[in-house]
Amino acid sequence: MHNADYFINHLQLEQHVEGGYYRSSFRSQDGFDDRRQLWTSIYFLLRTGEVSNFHRLTADEMWYFHAGQSLTIYMIDPQGQLITAQLGLDIANGEQPQVLVPKGYIFGSAMNNDGFSLVGCMVAPGFTFDDFELFSQETLLAQYPQHDDVVRRLSRPGIGN
Repeated sequence: MHNADYFINHLQLEQHVEGGYYRSSFRSQDGFDDRRQLWTSIYFLLRTGEVSNFHRLTADEMWYFHAGQSLTIYMIDPQGQLITAQLGLDIANGEQPQVLVPKGYIFGSAMNNDGFSLVGCMVAPGFTFDDFELFSQETLLAQYPQHDDVVRRLSRPGIGN
């Protein structure tokens, strides 16, 4: 059985600003507009104790489970409702091997058990850091005090907007 270091090394993953590790894996050959590809895809990995901090994209992002432990994707929709989805292969217990995060949702993720989680994420139209917004804990707590526990878990003080 492979561990997180195996995937980090063999897939040449780098630390991501939102937490965890990533590497761009595929890019559409076709352009969407003058600055974005039609779609892009990455590998993304979390280890025990790491989270994907709350952020928002201007495009849809499809998550695909690859290996390790399942994780929860936490999404705050434009009306402020907290939605969770389980990404994994235990379908009988509510996990899904693919989860869509709609554009404009604030979202982050955390593992459900110790170990690691390797996933793929495809963004359409293609990802650029110009379309990425990372949120500070202070901003989210002021805007969504009803989600205090998850906001504190998936954001950092003074980091982001």
